[in-house]
Amino acid sequence: MKYQTTLLEDWIKNFYYSLDIIHPHQLDLHDIANRLGLFVNYKDISSRFYLDEVILDKRLTEQEQWQDFGHELCHALRHEGNQLIMPKPFVELQEYQANLFAYHFCVPTFMLLKLDLPENNKEAKYYIGNMFNVTLGFAEKRLELYHKRLHGSYLIIKNY
Repeated sequence: MKYQTTLLEDWIKNFYYSLDIIHPHQLDLHDIANRLGLFVNYKDISSRFYLDEVILDKRLTEQEQWQDFGHELCHALRHEGNQLIMPKPFVELQEYQANLFAYHFCVPTFMLLKLDLPENNKEAKYYIGNMFNVTLGFAEKRLELYHKRLHGSYLIIKNY
């Protein structure tokens, strides 16, 4: 089947290519942060982005920290403003965008397309989890997004 990439998937692919990252084993949050001039700090607070620092919750697993890094990096690269003073719907929009970004950033489509994924969803979920260092729940959701796009069952917005 032909996979039609989204603008976000294309943006992430171009971003990774600009860093010469083309394989899953190259996905390293410290290396990426360093190349972008961002600092990574681990604290006993929820993950967040502030100025040029990505703060990651040190109580999380390595996989959860990688996933949070993807989320916070979206705020760093694609968002502006202080959420503490934004209208709630705008904060919700940014959080939705950052969550979606994290799925595609942590498990990039251009890398997924190169893999020979197991046909069994459970096996594929474990394979993705191990290959991209994400939790099984995250891998399952990413696989669901991938299959929906691959099989064409994605949201079509009509103009009225």
